[in-house]
Amino acid sequence: MIRRIFPYPVLSVGFFATWLLFNQSVTPGQLILATFFGVTSPWLLLRLDVPPIRMRRPLTILKVIWTFAKDIVQSNLRVAKTIVASPHPPPSGFVRIVLEMRSPYGLAALACIITGAPGTAWISYDPVDNVVVLHILDLMAEDDWAASIKTRYEKPLMEIFE
Repeated sequence: MIRRIFPYPVLSVGFFATWLLFNQSVTPGQLILATFFGVTSPWLLLRLDVPPIRMRRPLTILKVIWTFAKDIVQSNLRVAKTIVASPHPPPSGFVRIVLEMRSPYGLAALACIITGAPGTAWISYDPVDNVVVLHILDLMAEDDWAASIKTRYEKPLMEIFE
């Protein structure tokens, strides 16, 4: 019965909390709106026919989050140093990486991780060849970037989502 009203209860709570956090208010009107969005938004996801998500290995999830947090700090420092201290900008360029991962959730997580780090951007993904193209601000060695992405992120994300 509850699943009929709340098809994704955790997502409903997430929408409710996010609405209140974004509006920074717990007035009756905001509570009503948060409840409305918390109940109705997951119903829209049912229309998208999203495949069910199965996440495994919670310790690996924490490892990926920790690795990403460290990489964000290092990337911010590297980009700031590049912009402020470098008289000559480093070579930037594109890197093509052939992925093994096929999970749409794993690919989405990888795209968020790559784009979230300053100095890197997810440019395109070819699902036929399973190749991702990244733009790197300070491209020193193409092979190092590909190996780093595959070992630091792709392999753990495959453990989590596949």
